[in-house]
Amino acid sequence: MSRGFVREGDQEEPVVIPQRAVLPDNVINYVTVNGMRELREELERLENDFAGVSVEDEKERRREQTLALGKIKLLQERMNAARLIHLEDQPKDEIRFGATVSFKNLSLKTNQVLTITGVDEANVAMQKIAFTTPIVRAITGAKVGDVIHFKLGTNKSILSIEAIDYRHLV
Repeated sequence: MSRGFVREGDQEEPVVIPQRAVLPDNVINYVTVNGMRELREELERLENDFAGVSVEDEKERRREQTLALGKIKLLQERMNAARLIHLEDQPKDEIRFGATVSFKNLSLKTNQVLTITGVDEANVAMQKIAFTTPIVRAITGAKVGDVIHFKLGTNKSILSIEAIDYRHLV
């Protein structure tokens, strides 16, 4: 039917599905056991949201269901592409995916701790940092006692690795 015969009030705005955390092209989606558990719990919540849509208005119900289905589809794609990393298989003396790292920022004279996670598990407030970030890429492969020269934009920092632990995400 020609668009000329459709009333303006009958047209629905397209549903915008929010994107997931950015995973660069051609980068493997590493996840911890904990991260995979969180993804499964999120999927269960989204499926319950979809099943529980009880909006009376037909147009609004379709929008809610389309939004839930879109989120489910993106999450399933992310989960299907995930490569599970078991922390017990990581080298204990080297910074790799899943490590909790304590280091001194010698430039700022501060102590910092971060845990390297997958992009969906990352949460800066909880000091969980995605493996794709510049600081993690800079320290990956380092060992206790190593000094890393890290540059981000115009800021330069010298980091001294103090401790590496793999027990925090099990």
